[in-house]
Amino acid sequence: MTKESNDASHWRDFENNPLSHSMAHYLMAIDSLRNEFGYARSTDVADMLGVSRGAASMALTQLKKRGWVGEDHNRFLLLTEEGVRIASMVEHNFIILSKFFEEVLGVRQDIAAGDACKMEHLMSNETGKRLLWLMQDLLSDEELAVRVRERMKEYGKGCNIANVDECPICHGAGECLVTAEAPDTH
Repeated sequence: MTKESNDASHWRDFENNPLSHSMAHYLMAIDSLRNEFGYARSTDVADMLGVSRGAASMALTQLKKRGWVGEDHNRFLLLTEEGVRIASMVEHNFIILSKFFEEVLGVRQDIAAGDACKMEHLMSNETGKRLLWLMQDLLSDEELAVRVRERMKEYGKGCNIANVDECPICHGAGECLVTAEAPDTH
């Protein structure tokens, strides 16, 4: 394992992320309920996320403390301006990632959606926007899009660069990352 891949500043940055996966989904559930019904109650959020009312209450208390969730005059849940920004960013990241995995990499839709869901709250705005820009460029050039899709069909047939030292990606790892055995975590 390389020193760069185990850089403590990166994994500590992950641990210090103020937005957890579940928090992101609570924010998106509130947003979705308000868009669909015009209001959101903690019981509705619990039902939508398939969690107990007690768990929802505890999570919503934390989101209120962070200033991401508030209540209207009827005591219905609402997202603060920051909560709306965060929920929107996570939803956009999900769309970008799932489309990239499915339309560029050729990953099956269910796997693409699952992987995007795992990553949506962690990706920075900068990375998300750059990935979107790359996808727009790739997919708007039909000839290039066809070449990329055809190349991705070759996945699983081995590496297309015979010498690890000639590969711009694998050279730093010291081994071919295409042929290296990795556990399937799905």
